[in-house]
Amino acid sequence: MISLQKHYGALIRHLHTSTNQTVSTALDEWGLTAAQGHILGYLASRQDPPCPRDIEVVFHLSHPTVSGLLARLEKKGFVELRSDPQDRRCKRIYTLPKGQELHLRMRQTIDDTEARLVAGFSREEQAQFMDFLERAIENVSPSKHHFKEETTE
Repeated sequence: MISLQKHYGALIRHLHTSTNQTVSTALDEWGLTAAQGHILGYLASRQDPPCPRDIEVVFHLSHPTVSGLLARLEKKGFVELRSDPQDRRCKRIYTLPKGQELHLRMRQTIDDTEARLVAGFSREEQAQFMDFLERAIENVSPSKHHFKEETTE
């Protein structure tokens, strides 16, 4: 039975807050927000430079939000937007050396934080923990639950 003082959601929120603070502190020295850090991480993981529309889709963000995030990252020298020679309607987002350096540092911060997160866990417990997290996410995924039946009339 679950104690009234310890709900899963509260514990998950506390874990998120704790890990997010570590990442935010690391980003502060670069003058960036967590959202900007997430975008840079995504850009660094791509082989081909994406378009802003790709970021909108992946992060479920509006066009104005993505435009603002990219404008600030470009102004700070982390990325550069260039026209796509094959499609002039699309600007491609290129990570500049400063953005690559930040990505490497953030990757180390994330790796260190995750190592602390599972400190004292055996390899088997780490695998179980990952499995539990993935299953919990799947259980509450909005796509799995349909609150309103669609009619085909």
